[in-house]
Amino acid sequence: MNPLHDGVPTPSTDGVQSRSPDGVPAPSTDDAPSPPPEAALDLFRLDDRVVVITGASSGLGERFARVLAGVGARLVLAARRTERIAALADELPDALAVTVDVTDDDGPQALIDATLAHYGRIDVLVNNAGVSRVVPAVDDDLDGFLHELAVDLVAPYELARRAARWWIAEGHPGVVINLGSILGAGAGGKLRVPGYTAAKGGLHNLTRELAVEWSRRGIRVNALAPAWFETEMNSDDMFHTDSGRAYVSAGTPMGRGGRAHELDGALLLLASDAGSYLTGHVLYVDGGWTAV
Repeated sequence: MNPLHDGVPTPSTDGVQSRSPDGVPAPSTDDAPSPPPEAALDLFRLDDRVVVITGASSGLGERFARVLAGVGARLVLAARRTERIAALADELPDALAVTVDVTDDDGPQALIDATLAHYGRIDVLVNNAGVSRVVPAVDDDLDGFLHELAVDLVAPYELARRAARWWIAEGHPGVVINLGSILGAGAGGKLRVPGYTAAKGGLHNLTRELAVEWSRRGIRVNALAPAWFETEMNSDDMFHTDSGRAYVSAGTPMGRGGRAHELDGALLLLASDAGSYLTGHVLYVDGGWTAV
């Protein structure tokens, strides 16, 4: 068997539903009727769905939590900074704060277990936690490089596959959103971020791999890949220096960095039933950065 096509059934021509090699029926396009066009906005809601967000204590993670709460989601806020996620949880209608280091050996499973113990289910996993270092490759140290891979690539893999084990065992649909980056699509150039580009490039292709492996299990896996949005991690260098602002402006056809709300729609598309036919996709929200 061609390894590139393992698990892909031969299309049926005799009216019999095709199956993958493990016996899982291929999804039928007739399972559910489409909602009326007038109800299109309802597809973006996440009422009562349980969403786990890593790196929820600041930046994009905090914003994502507020956006998802606004469309009805119940949230699990995961981060190392206990006071921050506890304070955020207090502000939201239905949220659980879980202090965890996703690079610890037992961290990913502890987060999944805490979610199931509190809510009894998981519907969406947002792998948002990340780190980045600026260091030329010739000056890099292996421990620092491996730590970036651990946070930005290995932890999302561990969390996704542990969530997927529960989804598959329970026959429950699931969604994974990995936070990628425009630097997963190409070199960082003068930024000198070898660990970050390696991790995000790997995360993009891991997204595609997991999407293909799990698509017939009702699990969608996509990546949201922003360009330059101001966060604690990049604020000083990229948004508050002349050289940083010039770099962002010159490389972005729209001539500016992203505004806080400009990831909201993409996040909801990937998380909700509005994106039910999207999987294995890296969605760039970048002002045109990757178009040139």
